[in-house]
Amino acid sequence: MLEIENLCVSYGAIEALAGVSFSTGEGSITAVLGANGAGKTTLLRTISGLARAMRGSVRYQGRELLGMAVEDITRLGIAHVPEGRGVIEQLTVDENLKLGGLWRHDGRGYRQALDEVFELFPPLVPRRHNLALTLSGGERQMLAIGRALVAHPAVLLVDEPSLGLAPLVTARVMSVLRTLAEERGLSVLLVEQNARSALSVARDALVLNLGRVALSGTAEEVSASRDLRHHYLGV
Repeated sequence: MLEIENLCVSYGAIEALAGVSFSTGEGSITAVLGANGAGKTTLLRTISGLARAMRGSVRYQGRELLGMAVEDITRLGIAHVPEGRGVIEQLTVDENLKLGGLWRHDGRGYRQALDEVFELFPPLVPRRHNLALTLSGGERQMLAIGRALVAHPAVLLVDEPSLGLAPLVTARVMSVLRTLAEERGLSVLLVEQNARSALSVARDALVLNLGRVALSGTAEEVSASRDLRHHYLGV
């Protein structure tokens, strides 16, 4: 679904990504691991058009995304759930979800997508008319993912979904991502610092260290690697 080749991104003199290359498969979860400052968030922002690459290539179904406007990338079927559960607090749950359907023009499909979100995240059902600012951290994360799903994406970019969440809520979110990949064919690029949680649902994984791919392979291979602790923690 996604092919990233020799991707390089810099912020002034700081090289955030240095020759990153990998690919993702349809209906699979690829975990992107690494310590703070490894380049994980920059990777997602570059794919979704929010950050500008110096060189390299990001192809979706053979189509080059670099240089394309954010809204055009969204229309192609790539949805980005940023770190920090970026919901609009002054809008209700329903209103936040409707924002995810701005690019859709099929009323019936849109209503079905809303129903599917509430099926995936039952805790949102009794809160649908509440302002997002009244939600717990876990409910906000569910809402942020749900809003992205309303657009009916083929690829979901998720940045640190477990950040600040209780273990049980994290498990629910990870279970939903696995269901979406296995049953609906959604490709998920999952950025996480919680390596154990991410590797438990991923098929493939890579570890970034100072903007470079330090380790890659299947989730099982990366999990079993003696180098994981060294590259992930830098020790």
